Amino acid sequence: MSYLISLGAGLVVGLLYYLVRVQSPAPPLIALAGLLGIVIGEHAIPFVQAQIRTPDAQTQSAPSVTTTTPASSCSKDK
Repeated sequence: MSYLISLGAGLVVGLLYYLVRVQSPAPPLIALAGLLGIVIGEHAIPFVQAQIRTPDAQTQSAPSVTTTTPASSCSKDK
């Protein structure tokens, strides 16, 4: 939700800059695209690691069920 508020505020400020005919102090669009790439790259490795670890964690967490009965309870010879 905070991302949408930030985006909305940025759009409003951008419109005000256009109406007042002020040059924006923000970097050019190409630099912003590079920053977006940095953010995506920063989050890509942990995301991929989480996807790789998920199947391993599921197989390790499944308990193995083995049933054994003591020999004394199986034989009722008297």
